[in-house]
Amino acid sequence: MIKIEAIVRPNKFDSVKTALIGLGVEGMTVSEVRGHGRQKGHTEVYKGREYSVDLLPKIKIELVLDDEQVEAVIEAITTAAYTGNIGDGKIFVYDMKDVIRIRSRERGKAAI
Repeated sequence: MIKIEAIVRPNKFDSVKTALIGLGVEGMTVSEVRGHGRQKGHTEVYKGREYSVDLLPKIKIELVLDDEQVEAVIEAITTAAYTGNIGDGKIFVYDMKDVIRIRSRERGKAAI
């Protein structure tokens, strides 16, 4: 089992979600987050004053998958989230030791 965390632009979330549902991904956790990578934010002007926006809004998508789905999901996310500009996001891939469904106490693949 693998856990994938994807950080994407908010305006790309719907296309990423549609691509994942098209692959048969059954569950995901989505959070609104703020952060920055190499772009370190940007400056904006409001009422004539310039200020720095260093934590940009992003969407974090968390998925736990069977090993066989991982490459297809990574490809779907990278294709749907791509703009070619700085700030497109990142995908983190983790090995999962175990998953437990609280309601039924199922473990492993059955709990995904």
